[in-house]
Amino acid sequence: MQPFHQQPRSAEPISAKRRVASILVPVFLAMAVATACTFASAQTTTPLTLPQAVSMALEKNPLHKAAVADVRIGTAAIRESRAPLMPKITFTESVMRGNDPVFVFGSRLRQQNFTVADFALNRLNTPTPISNFSSRFAGEWNLFDGLQSWYAVSRAKYMKQAAEQQLDRNEQELVYHAVEAYYGTLLAQRQVQVAEAGLETAQAIEDSSRARVESGMVVESDLLSAQVATAARKQELIAARNGLALAHTQLALAMGVSSDSLFEPQEALTDRSFSPPPVAELEVIAIEKRPDLKRMESERSAQAKNIAIAKGAFAPRLNAFGSWETDSPSPGWNGGNNWIAGAELQFDLFNGDSKRANLAMRKALQQRAEALRDSYRDQVRLQVRKAYYDYDSAQQQVAVARTAVAQAEESLRINQNRYDGGLSAISDLLRVQESTLRTKADYWQAVYRVQTSYAGVEFATGSISASSPVVTQ
Repeated sequence: MQPFHQQPRSAEPISAKRRVASILVPVFLAMAVATACTFASAQTTTPLTLPQAVSMALEKNPLHKAAVADVRIGTAAIRESRAPLMPKITFTESVMRGNDPVFVFGSRLRQQNFTVADFALNRLNTPTPISNFSSRFAGEWNLFDGLQSWYAVSRAKYMKQAAEQQLDRNEQELVYHAVEAYYGTLLAQRQVQVAEAGLETAQAIEDSSRARVESGMVVESDLLSAQVATAARKQELIAARNGLALAHTQLALAMGVSSDSLFEPQEALTDRSFSPPPVAELEVIAIEKRPDLKRMESERSAQAKNIAIAKGAFAPRLNAFGSWETDSPSPGWNGGNNWIAGAELQFDLFNGDSKRANLAMRKALQQRAEALRDSYRDQVRLQVRKAYYDYDSAQQQVAVARTAVAQAEESLRINQNRYDGGLSAISDLLRVQESTLRTKADYWQAVYRVQTSYAGVEFATGSISASSPVVTQ
């Protein structure tokens, strides 16, 4: 007597189209898998560790170079702001020729070549053309401007500090993204392994079903169901391998190298755990260490200097000036010379109230900077809590997923034996196999999230670096 789920072999022969489809579909899928991996296999891979990936990101990533350039801009801005504190000296060389009476009269005086004959009316009214070669040194110095220039130097220093703090945050971002991309590649490798194992199991089930169909123990539909499951596993393998190729590209770009570069991580994704401090302590660390918070404080201080500059605009300005000049009828210092020096004190009696408006605007901008800083502190606290809870949930999910994988594998083994013994239907076996694959994928996803979420905790607190445990351990 046959088992309850078995039926006699159908007398109706399998159609030719069905046999051709059952042969060609797996062949085409296998060809697609091979084609998808042809390019990757043709490339030369470079061994890579996580510390090396982080080091390359800090060295080659264009965003890091841009942040370094911002610091250089800040240094140049300090030098530029100091320029008004120093005297300004210019040299002018000019040549003029003409018969304008005033020009001729003044040039002869400057050349110290004036004679009694030059007082003749015809010479005064219609002088002959004359040339004047002039060499002039001139200088001016702002002695007092309400300390605006000094405040401008202080403002430039605060802005340079802000650029340096932004550089620190940029480096932390690069480290975090390098870690994320590196572990993303490790996860993609595990996903390929899971897909390959799933395909191997599906092919084994298909072979078993084919043997049972040929022996007349089950109907043709069992084999067709197994072939559909095998095709699905092949499609998953294609997607997993393409995902791995994309992960390699993301890793290369995170390091700032060509997307065509292919690096092979030397580690494998493994189950690890870390021990971050309590969330309240992490918040304190973030408020103290976050470079972007320090940058906002530096920008607020720069705004305070803008207020001082606006107040200084109400003060009088004291300037000194002087010049020395030679005038000659021909090239060369063969004529007369003269000098002049003086000082001036300037008061703005009325300027349309623009200075008061500027002062009010600067005060409003400082209030805005302070409000944004306080708001950003709250956002930092939220980011720290989110990162901490992401890590905590990932760590707990790993423990659950680890147990689920063991249970799923045992369930698959039991159902395989039951199907081989004719005690269960193939639909049950295929359902359990798919559940096992999903459980394994969830496990490796949770392991990946433990690594990256801990990196996220360090990134949120502003403590991630090339020497962080998530990088070196």
